[in-house]
Parts: sequence; C-alpha cells; structure tokens
Amino acid sequence: MDFYSTRGDGPISGAQAVINGIAKDGGLYVPSSFPPISKEDIEDMIDLDYQERSAYIMSLYLTDFTYEELLEYTKKAYAKFEDQDPSPITKVDEKTYIMELWHGPTLAFKDVALTVLPYLLIGSKQKKGNNSKTLILVATSGDTGKAALEGFKDVEGTEIIVFYPQNGVSDMQKLQMQTTEGNNVNVIGIDGNFDDAQTAVKSVFNNKEIIAKLNEKGYELSSANSINFGRLVPQVVYYISSYVDLVANGEIENGDEINFVVPCGNFGNILAAYYAKRMGIPVKQLIVASNKNNVLTEFFSTGIYDSNRDFYKTMSPSMDILISSNLERLLYEIMDRNPQKIKELMTELKESGYYTIDEEILNNDYSEFLAYFTTEKETLLCIDNFFDEYGYLLDTHTAVAVSAYLKYLNDTLDDDTPTVIVSTANPYKFPQDVYKAVSKSEEQDAQKAVKKLFLATGLEIPKQISELKTKEVLHTTSIAKEDIELAVLNILLEGK
Repeated sequence: MDFYSTRGDGPISGAQAVINGIAKDGGLYVPSSFPPISKEDIEDMIDLDYQERSAYIMSLYLTDFTYEELLEYTKKAYAKFEDQDPSPITKVDEKTYIMELWHGPTLAFKDVALTVLPYLLIGSKQKKGNNSKTLILVATSGDTGKAALEGFKDVEGTEIIVFYPQNGVSDMQKLQMQTTEGNNVNVIGIDGNFDDAQTAVKSVFNNKEIIAKLNEKGYELSSANSINFGRLVPQVVYYISSYVDLVANGEIENGDEINFVVPCGNFGNILAAYYAKRMGIPVKQLIVASNKNNVLTEFFSTGIYDSNRDFYKTMSPSMDILISSNLERLLYEIMDRNPQKIKELMTELKESGYYTIDEEILNNDYSEFLAYFTTEKETLLCIDNFFDEYGYLLDTHTAVAVSAYLKYLNDTLDDDTPTVIVSTANPYKFPQDVYKAVSKSEEQDAQKAVKKLFLATGLEIPKQISELKTKEVLHTTSIAKEDIELAVLNILLEGK
C-alpha cells in the first residue's frame, strides 16, 4: 500500500513512512485507502490470539512486510505484557465495558504501539537497505515519553531524545522518565507545555540546516509520537480486537454496532478507532472525551478550532494539549483528501492559532464524532462514585472518559448501544489525585500517596511503581523551550 502526506508529498511505501515519521512537507502520512474487514474476517479472527490479530491487521497496511515478519515483531513486543494480552476487557454492566490498555511495561496505553515500533523501524530500514543511525525525537505530555524510552533503550543504531514539560506531568510520570536506564536515552524537561515541545520537535523535522548536520554525522530523524504511522497502526488493532472479543464472548452479535469512548489529547487514539470504523467495524458513536482544555469539544460542536485560549494544568496531564496533531489526518478525510486545503488550514493554525470548517460537514458526514469535556471537580467525583458503585478504580484520564459517557447517556436518554470505554493508564501513575478522590484527603508526596491509595482501595501496587523509590534519578536536565533545537544538536554533534 502507498502512503501520502496530508499536505501532498508521496507516494511512498509503508516502510519509508515509518522511517520518516513525519513527511518532508510537514504533513502526516496516511494510507492510500482503508483495507476492508468483513464479517467473515471478524469470525476468522476469533480463534487468533492478540499477536496474530495484530500481525494480520497491520499486514493490510504495511504490505511491504510479510505476515510472518509482523508476527515475529508482535510476539516479541507483547511478551512484555501481563499474560501477553495488551487489551483485556472488563465488563462493568450489561452494556458497558472497559478496555484496559495499561498492562505493559510503563502502565500506559502507549506501550501497545511503542513496544512494536522499534521492530517496525529496524525492519523498515533493513528493507530499504538503510544503514544510517536513527535519532528518535519525542515530545510527551506524560506517557509517550516513558513508553518510547522503554521501547528504544539500547536498541542498536538508535538515539532517543524525549522532551517533556517540566511542571506539566505527574510526579510518577516524571520519575519513570528520569530513572530510565540505557546508553542511548536522553530525557530533558522544558519550561513550557506539551504544545511548546511538540511545536519545537516538528520544527526540527523541517529545519534543513539541522537535518544536514545530523546527516553528516550519519543520523536520520524519526518520531515515536503518534504522528508516525508506525505508532498509529498498532493502535487500530486493539479497537478491532475488542470488537472480535465482544463477539467471541457472546456480548454482541457479529454486525452489531458499538460505541467507543476515548480520552483525547493529541487525537491519535480516537483516530485509530475512526480508522477501524473506516475498515468496516460497526461503530455507532466515537465519543471524544476532553478535560478542561476543551479545544476538541468546541471543534466537534462548532467546526471552530481555536487554540487561542488559556492553557490549564490538570490532574489528567496527558490530555493537557491545545494543538492536537492527529486531527490533521481526520481533516484530510473531511476535506476529501485535498492536500491544498490542509496546507491552508495548517498555515492558518500556525499563523493565527485558529481555523474553521463547515459545521454542517461535521454534523452530517462526520456525525459519529460527539465531544464532551469534564471539569476537575467532575473528574474527582467520577473516580469516587465509580469505585463506590463498581469497586473499580479509574485513573484520572479514564475518569474523564467515563464522565463524558455519562453526559452522552443523559443527552441520548440512555442509549443502549454496547459501549467500550478506553482506559489509558493505571491509577497508580496519578496516586495523589486518585487518593484524593476516594478518600477526600490530601497527600502531596507521591510515594506516600501510593501507600495510602493501596490501604484505601486494596488495589495491587504494580512493581513498576513500587520499584521507583529505589531507582537512581539519571536525567535532571532542564532547558528553556527556545533551546530545544540547540539541545538536539548538542547531544548528537557534541556529545553533550
């Protein structure tokens, strides 16, 4: 299958799209078509394990890989997960299910894709006869950073630099990143927010002078953010696999519609659900759940995307984003795959922080998207109430999704469509806020909050969390957001 940039470049192969990460014209790579999944395919996947389903679905897009190659990658990647199952489903009530995507090495949904991406990248370079080293640049709002570091640490021929907002991630997220071992990892805090980091990283990809200097040293740039299609395609898998599991378990009939509720920041996760729908999975509603940074809620309600607003640091920091990069891929579909229109919209966004599209298109052609946002107070209340009612402990991001779903049910007078709520992180990654929700008490120290949360709920503390208190902090560098490009050059060219 060929891939094209949302801004016009292409075609290129899937392997080259993975290597490049972001297109040279600044756009994001999209597939030339959406390969169909039939009802018969769904039946056939019932007897496959997750690794086999993943290899099959990815092979429909990455046609320059064989199924056997991809299966080797998925088996190695998902051996790092509990029970080798990246997406177990918990039934909450007769129509509500939670898909837990946090059973990997860093306790966040990013693991599902970022354990596979290193294999895809190395395999892609081998197919292209590319012997250069790869510099992986990552901007993170919390979870992507650690998952990328874990996936790429000590991978031969790679160097990885992660930039995170110094005061914009949870204590546990920061500690997970700062204690990462590996001879090729670099972790740097910045004095801005995620949007500042993401904008700067994108600018590096478009800086010909920096790229030339890196090339002189034998490096090519790539990304582990969801702007890389190699990150996105493994995420499509778990939406399809969850549908197959519901059919296999007799929860739905093959062909029945379901809803997905997804906590959103950079829009990659719910975009993967949209791709699954375009492939043929019967999806009725895609519910976009945002926190107080509700730029996406306004967009899907009005057609107006306006990042000129106050930025809020919330208890769901991975969603504290005002510029959702992956929305560009959806805009490409909304604009009938017209790259010129995308260029115009992205230029508007860069220059004014604002663009608008025809609201009627969203209301008619893309009516499967509905958006809600949740306040901080509502998030805390949701965690407490859900634990009281179901004995199930939500993290702060999944609570935003649950709260959005409840608002959706109120608007639709209790839609009885089976609904899968996407759970993106283990609650122990945000112990202070989760403990506050269930106990009505404050505990500012993260390690003490972990202990108190265990005593209050009895939920097992993951070893990834309990081991952090004994790990050495290895990465303490902090820079001004304006110095990100310079930091990249220093690390690679001067060994600093």
